[in-house]
Amino acid sequence: MPSNKILEQKKQVVADLTEKVKAAQSIVLADYRGLTVEQDTALRNALRAAGVEYKVVKNTLTSLAMKESGLEALDPFLNGPTAMALSSTDAVAPAKVLSDFSKKFEKLELKVGVVEGKVIDINGIKALADLPSREVLIAKVLGGFNAPISGFVNVLNGNMRGLVVALNAIAEQKANA
Repeated sequence: MPSNKILEQKKQVVADLTEKVKAAQSIVLADYRGLTVEQDTALRNALRAAGVEYKVVKNTLTSLAMKESGLEALDPFLNGPTAMALSSTDAVAPAKVLSDFSKKFEKLELKVGVVEGKVIDINGIKALADLPSREVLIAKVLGGFNAPISGFVNVLNGNMRGLVVALNAIAEQKANA
């Protein structure tokens, strides 16, 4: 039977994890079994650079946190070594980094993901990873807004050019006459 001190520590871990899971825009669970220390370090560095938190927590504690967060559907995937990548700022980053690393290192297996409270399978994770970054999407939207405006400016400039050419022709005719 664990001591009260250990029980309190475990309750604190579950409470902290529950808060992070509720605040996360996306979560990806992966099996990291077979990765070398160098590969795991490279993965952790890439996740950290992308602003993604990477945790390995006991499956029983993770299961309790998921139940408290309303994500009981993840329970069947919490077997064997399970790592969790979560981000509260970018929904695409965990899927993108883990998907890239799973292509490089075949030992890293994606299990399941959660995007804004909805559970997605491996194909959903890969589709999410293939999305362009937030900055690219914003640039495309702004470019779409800009196109009609620049077209309108070109039309106005065309009318102005025509008027200037006509006035210039009239001025030349009067100067010649």
